[in-house]
Amino acid sequence: MTSATVVDNPSPADRIATAPHTSSYSALSRAVREAGLLRRAYGYYLAVGVALTLALGGTVAAFVLLGDSWFQLLVAGALGVIFTQLAFLAHEAAHRQVFASGPVNDRVGRILANAVVGISYSWWMNKHTRHHANPNHVGKDPDVAPGVISFTEEAAHDHTGFLGAITRRQGWLFFPLLTLEGLNLHVTAVRSLLQGTRDDRRARMRELVTIGLRLGIYLAVVFAWLPLGMAFAFLGVQLAVFGVYMGASFAPNHKGMAMIPEGSRIDFLSKQVLTSRNIRGGWSMNVLMGGLNHQIEHHLFPSMPRPHLARARVLVREHCAAHDLPYTETSLVRSYAIVIAYLNRVGLAARDPFDCPMRREMRGY
Repeated sequence: MTSATVVDNPSPADRIATAPHTSSYSALSRAVREAGLLRRAYGYYLAVGVALTLALGGTVAAFVLLGDSWFQLLVAGALGVIFTQLAFLAHEAAHRQVFASGPVNDRVGRILANAVVGISYSWWMNKHTRHHANPNHVGKDPDVAPGVISFTEEAAHDHTGFLGAITRRQGWLFFPLLTLEGLNLHVTAVRSLLQGTRDDRRARMRELVTIGLRLGIYLAVVFAWLPLGMAFAFLGVQLAVFGVYMGASFAPNHKGMAMIPEGSRIDFLSKQVLTSRNIRGGWSMNVLMGGLNHQIEHHLFPSMPRPHLARARVLVREHCAAHDLPYTETSLVRSYAIVIAYLNRVGLAARDPFDCPMRREMRGY
């Protein structure tokens, strides 16, 4: 194993151990299995599924009963929350957390993602699998690939003009930009399915038809039931809440944690622990974030059902302490502050080296 340089680890700064943890992961995995933490939790997921179904049904009923009323924006916000919770459930099915059978998990995941939430299950699976294999690994993790938001100084330095102006302030703009993430997820779903390979054409077409019907029926109902202006406002609120909730749940997990340089190699245990951050908050946070608050345990044991993650946390913390491996855990609010500060720090690379604040002041811009 070669040493990996780490950028901006907010816990003990720049403290990345290079001790051989590979063999110790086997002992940790064995302890987790013996504790029964990888067993399915059918009762829990049945309760979650029933609760979300009732919530969705109640929201639809409220939409019908309210009719032409600006209180519909509350319904839109509730739908944004429910769709996010259903996306969490699809994420868990994708990780084989819900059922013992892989095909059954995939079937449920496709129904939830494609037919209910309206995003591509196959695109999500491909992207998320690559992320889990190499979290925060430059050049390998699609979640830190160059885009509107830059996660490395090299990527930020390439941004000029309008995009550069955004990058220089990307920390402060991160959450406002998330209001567009809901729309982006739907657009990306359709675009990814249209651009797939010839080999998976039949599967892509089935998924595309399902998502097309879901989005088409949803838009038709909203615009048929509400006045034009209210219908646009309804969609805007629903998509904004969905995007912010999704982004605010996933961002604390890795943003601002250790970045693994391109070409570096690091053992599995260190890679997953050093690049992940847990969020404190107990069972309520577990519900709010769909289990993503236990990100370290989720990355170490992706198929572990959500209700078992808290117990696994005790074992993982003890294991990390015994092997002098930093284990990062903080509050939700503090994690957002870390993410904003990190993105702003990276965004400074997009600043013009000749951009003098005094010159701007004297010239009046």
